[in-house]
Amino acid sequence: MRIESLDIRCCRHAASSVPAHASRDGQAQEGLEFLVYTLTCEDGSSASMFGFAGRSALGAGNLAAASLREFFVGRNVLDRERAWHDWRAADRWWHHLPIYSYGPVDCCLWLAGAQAAGQPLWRYIGGARSQIPVYASSLVLADAEAYAAEAMAVKAAGMKAYKTHPPGRSVDEDIEIHRVVRAAVGEDFTLMADPVQPYTLEEAVRFGRELERLGYKWLEEPLPDEAFGALRELTRVLDIPVVGTEVIAKHPYSVAECLATRVVDAVRADPSWTGGITGTLKTARLAESFHANCELHTTILYPLELVNLHLGGAVANSTYFELLWPTETFEFGLAEPLPIADGVATLPEGPGLGIDLDWDLIDNATFARL
Repeated sequence: MRIESLDIRCCRHAASSVPAHASRDGQAQEGLEFLVYTLTCEDGSSASMFGFAGRSALGAGNLAAASLREFFVGRNVLDRERAWHDWRAADRWWHHLPIYSYGPVDCCLWLAGAQAAGQPLWRYIGGARSQIPVYASSLVLADAEAYAAEAMAVKAAGMKAYKTHPPGRSVDEDIEIHRVVRAAVGEDFTLMADPVQPYTLEEAVRFGRELERLGYKWLEEPLPDEAFGALRELTRVLDIPVVGTEVIAKHPYSVAECLATRVVDAVRADPSWTGGITGTLKTARLAESFHANCELHTTILYPLELVNLHLGGAVANSTYFELLWPTETFEFGLAEPLPIADGVATLPEGPGLGIDLDWDLIDNATFARL
């Protein structure tokens, strides 16, 4: 199963946009841009996957094409581990691609193998469970009342938990938001908080203490992922679990120190930003050896979310399947909806992904092929 070609499409889905207030950088996303990678083998078989592209599919796609096409063509599609280690060396020397470039191609390697084996991806990896509870994550909202209303909508939709991404303008405002949300949903509904790096250590301690009083399940990324010293102290003084590492490059090697010296209580990984299925599995297994969770991080794009779901079915140390809310902004790219009912995701049984990509949408969204 030698790889004959790597095709990369640059796409924009005009029907899905993110308003300026929903992201802390204050820039609207008018139409979500993404990539679609397709590996084709000499026997005619192929595998495809979406790729994150930030704010420029053309920019991300040109980088990926220049580096990854020559690297992969001619390799056996089943030699995933050899490719992983070869790419680690190659990227260090001359490429230095964004953290989201390699992952989708690695996903294609795994999908090609699962499809050839006639197995659903999660069982091909090694099945652990067939159902996973789902939680919803907010975008950045206008005020405490907006978060409370959304949390109530998430609860009413049957989701099993809700995670806030507060504005981060001040720790006082963020604390008030989390108080209002808890009062709205009651004491029996699971809540988490992800401030996305806005605080000083002292502010993070204060914020974390309030979350403990309010009964939140975990505190995610209150400080930069690379602030090992401050995070280690925060983890030491707080009782609420501190979670991080989702944007640190070079998983799992960069995460080893975080686990060995308790920089955080649980780590984060996903097949988009962590080097594909291979990188996510390595990070999850590493965390497992330290009796720690690897909480799978949303990949934003639904075909990648489906890969994430398969990974959730293949590892035992991740609690939930995460989706951004409102889901209608992001639920494109698959020919069928994600298999979720009453806040529980059920793993597909068909070979590979178990759900086809929406090629009509992809064709209509494509504005360049590289």
